Amino acid sequence: MIKAILFDLDGTLIDFFRFKKNACDAAISAMIKAGLKMGKKKALKILFDLYSKHGIEDPKIFQKFLKKVEGKTNYKYLTYGILAYRKMKENYMYPYQGTIETLKKLKKRYRLAVISDAHGINAWLRLISMKIDNMFDVVLTKSDVRAQKPSSRVFRKVLKMLKVKPEQAIMVGDRTERDIAGARALGIKTVYARYGDTNKVKQGASGADFEIDDIRELLRIVK
Repeated sequence: MIKAILFDLDGTLIDFFRFKKNACDAAISAMIKAGLKMGKKKALKILFDLYSKHGIEDPKIFQKFLKKVEGKTNYKYLTYGILAYRKMKENYMYPYQGTIETLKKLKKRYRLAVISDAHGINAWLRLISMKIDNMFDVVLTKSDVRAQKPSSRVFRKVLKMLKVKPEQAIMVGDRTERDIAGARALGIKTVYARYGDTNKVKQGASGADFEIDDIRELLRIVK
């Protein structure tokens, strides 16, 4: 019998990559308006190349960007970029359509948890901004366990906190190599959130027990 449902955060509950793209677009546009001499397309490519190298959560990414393109940190450009980024963050930080209603229905019958590879403060900022933090019995982040999916440490820790066995849990996530593979290795049932994967695998090739194109489909699966 299933007793708990585990969720990835970015790409599963929140369209994080759309937010990131829009927020970075706004930041670069603001820097250019402030005087940065560079085409937006080129600037965005450099910025996301830096994200790939330093991590999507790097808090000093704009400083690194400016040092790369100008040789130093221009604090005027930096401030314009940060303010534009934060403003866009407020406008775009919301869950996928149907997420809140789905979580409310699931919470009536199951224990719910979030497992995020984000740092603690960033994961909680997203959950609280979306007003869904109280939906979960457990929120486990990279800061809490000092490991990332697909490490078995992450999944064992959340199962222990929820007081359930692997066969009593379902993992929902958009990353096959982290969310799906990591959970399956311990015997946890898995659901591939195809809708959130920016590099979708072929239908039926995710390795998951189930695949969904909308989070609301999860209600049918658990039923």
